[in-house]
Amino acid sequence: MSIELKIKQNIPLAPLTTFKIGGPAKFFLEIESKEDLLGAYEWAKEKGEQVAILAGGSNILINDNGVDGLVVKINNGNAVVKGERMECGAGASLISIARMSASHGLSGLEWAIGIPGTVGGAVRGNAGAYGSSINESVETAEVFNAKKKKFEQFSQKDCKFKYKESIFKKDDARHLLIWQVILRLRKGKIEEIQSLLNKYLMYREKSQPKLPSAGCVFKNIDIANLCEYNANLANEANEAGVVKGGKIGAGWIIEKAGLKGKTIGGAKVSLEHANFIVNTGKATAEDIIMLISFIKQQVRTKYNAQLQEEIQYLGF
Repeated sequence: MSIELKIKQNIPLAPLTTFKIGGPAKFFLEIESKEDLLGAYEWAKEKGEQVAILAGGSNILINDNGVDGLVVKINNGNAVVKGERMECGAGASLISIARMSASHGLSGLEWAIGIPGTVGGAVRGNAGAYGSSINESVETAEVFNAKKKKFEQFSQKDCKFKYKESIFKKDDARHLLIWQVILRLRKGKIEEIQSLLNKYLMYREKSQPKLPSAGCVFKNIDIANLCEYNANLANEANEAGVVKGGKIGAGWIIEKAGLKGKTIGGAKVSLEHANFIVNTGKATAEDIIMLISFIKQQVRTKYNAQLQEEIQYLGF
């Protein structure tokens, strides 16, 4: 089937996101093969349309008016274990690979249990939890270079991982699309790995909201930076024992600012976890943006601290 026949028009995107917010895609295509990926970019160039990538739909906010151009959803979700390595398509579910690695007695992905994202999205944003992140396991990534129209191999070093960052999030690297990732894991005891999975899953269920959200909205704050702007707050965080890995949870600061439960339209700061904004039923992207702006302003005014969004915007 030609790529033209596979492309759909005016497809609602809200159901494809964990926020359940956003308008339609002008053009939409689900991709499972390299051939279709190449075809999509060729079609977009011919039609003069921009290409936007949608992964698992978590950690993203889509414009109420939708997305102009062609939205490509990456669905190459296969994952295979080979020794202590796992080959994963960018569309593979994080939850699925965490369970798969555990069933093979491989450790390194326990932190990913309960995170509703994909491998590609996780590598792009260097996702992590409980003191671990995906960059620790990435060995290589197969990347589609849209400018050169070819697939390239990236080493872990090439990915330029930082906290919640990688080369793939840079504005000047939007032409780089993660297609497949090889993860290097460690042998462990299945019982111990499974026990850790259960522990993390129970913690998530107890501490995180059930209403639709995009996960953590803001990046955690570096304690060293905070010391420069508000030494008193930094000392208080140390005394409260909330500094982990050199960072203070954004949720702790937002809660301290008295913003739990703050509501604008259908958007609300979660009562379970202050770094989550939930959709109470009829939230719009505008509601979310206004609440994000209010939180940043309040934290800046009260504590001279600048919050930075972790979530990504699409269609703005």
